[in-house]
Amino acid sequence: QLQLVESGGGLVQPGGSLRLSCTASGFTLDNYDIGWFRQAPGKEREGISCIGSEGGSTNYADSVKGRFTISRDNAKNTVYLQMNSLKPEDTAIYYCAAVTHRFFTVQFMCPSPRYWGQGTQVSVSS
Repeated sequence: QLQLVESGGGLVQPGGSLRLSCTASGFTLDNYDIGWFRQAPGKEREGISCIGSEGGSTNYADSVKGRFTISRDNAKNTVYLQMNSLKPEDTAIYYCAAVTHRFFTVQFMCPSPRYWGQGTQVSVSS
């Protein structure tokens, strides 16, 4: 069964940090660009970060730039999202998704993913 599984979500105070993981099973991530998306209650899902298949290129939404860092370890078949200086407005369900590698996918924040994870809840509150 081909799937992505996110982990690492939870409740954290404002200013705190979390690291999300996205691990693939049933396929390898080597040929895929990977995106992180989030959806807050009552809002549309937004792409917040994308990383190229070899990890050399990354992109971030303005809302998280400078606070979040995306990385990948293809040997572990895992992509990470380090989230620092968290704010209440970062509260959302976070999803990872795999996009077939194309030269433009990172620039356009990983459009039209082929595989999605089930999501992990991140809540930022005092």
